[in-house]
Amino acid sequence: MRRLGTGIGWRPEIADAVEGMTGIDWVEAVAENVCPGHPPESLLRLRERGVTVVPHGVSLGLGGAERPDAARLADLAARAELLGAPLVTEHIAFVRAGGPLTASPRLEAGHLLPVPRTRDALDVLCENVRIARQALPVPLAVENIAALISWPGEELTEGQFLYELADRTGVRLLIDVANLYTNLVNRGEDPAEALAELPLEAIAYVHVAGGFERDGVWHDSHAHPVPEAVLDILTDLASRVSPPGVLLERDEDFPAPGELERELEAIKEAVRKGGAAVRESGTVREAPGTISPAADEARERLALAQTAVLSSLVAGTPVPEGFDRTRMGVQARALAAKRAGVVAKVAPELPRILGDGYRPAFLAYAHTHPMSGGYRRDALDFAGSLLSADRIENAGVRRELREWWLDRSGPAPRSPRPAARAARAARRVLLRRT
Repeated sequence: MRRLGTGIGWRPEIADAVEGMTGIDWVEAVAENVCPGHPPESLLRLRERGVTVVPHGVSLGLGGAERPDAARLADLAARAELLGAPLVTEHIAFVRAGGPLTASPRLEAGHLLPVPRTRDALDVLCENVRIARQALPVPLAVENIAALISWPGEELTEGQFLYELADRTGVRLLIDVANLYTNLVNRGEDPAEALAELPLEAIAYVHVAGGFERDGVWHDSHAHPVPEAVLDILTDLASRVSPPGVLLERDEDFPAPGELERELEAIKEAVRKGGAAVRESGTVREAPGTISPAADEARERLALAQTAVLSSLVAGTPVPEGFDRTRMGVQARALAAKRAGVVAKVAPELPRILGDGYRPAFLAYAHTHPMSGGYRRDALDFAGSLLSADRIENAGVRRELREWWLDRSGPAPRSPRPAARAARAARRVLLRRT
């Protein structure tokens, strides 16, 4: 496995800071945020300097019941080729449910949700990973995720699940030690036991990140400093194998560059303490290239289970039997809060127009309106819902929100030219008079 060294998650908000860091060997960029036609100039400059760039996908949903979407795979492949990446990464998670397998409306989580560690889910995941590997021009590594909820009736531990996945498919593993810590707090799972069961030779690289605890629940926020407990798990991992790469993730509330560099140095020190001289034990066994489809019955069973869980989280349907109702409530609120935050980023005009009323209005909307498309569609639907319900008392705010919605909900994109805007405004007046 190619050695990557020490890296940091590249985000537009810290692009200048990352370019100015001297101890960075590589960066990781969220794949969906890299447009092949207009790649960020910062990433191109890093590439020219010889800094490796790895695309990190978040929307494939390899742990979902459906086979991976061909268009999403093609997009991920295009980003890998554009960036000259040595590998691409994704998550062991499901992000949507419903659809043809359940003859129900498709639902989007807007976030990564844990798959049950069952034989059915493992069979489906293995097939999905094989499909993805065959469609990608570079190796694939998959990441263990943080979980707020636990599935009842699980048949495998996290380590056993990951070992069998790597053994059966030949996929590499992206081990997130912060997620192992999250599962220690939220699910009582010992990270040392998980590490002991992992096929260490399959590790592609390691994620390190921060979070916070609230009411006994650990939230993997990627917006807080890395705690010592997470660094301790990294040290434990490094005492078992020399990780090919280690990367610091930070997604928001970015500190000063100096603080990021101090966190990177603490990560390097944790690896050194674990024994960076540990020799790698070889390469993971490669599985045959042919796809052996999981039984359709397994996909259908998994689809029904995941749809019931996601519907409970985003549509308010009853909590499925065996799940902790309190934790499901925590997860539901976390999903709604993430939706509100991401919509505010993709449509910053909304919180500007609505002011302090944006967040409570969006959370109330999310409680009864599951997300069925992307976040931009979600922003339009939210604004349309407010307008149709006529709940905005301030006439100026209502007028500005309506103008924003009209400019973005039509077939043509908003034009910056005053003449074009005036023409569209006149056309809307005529339409209202007819």
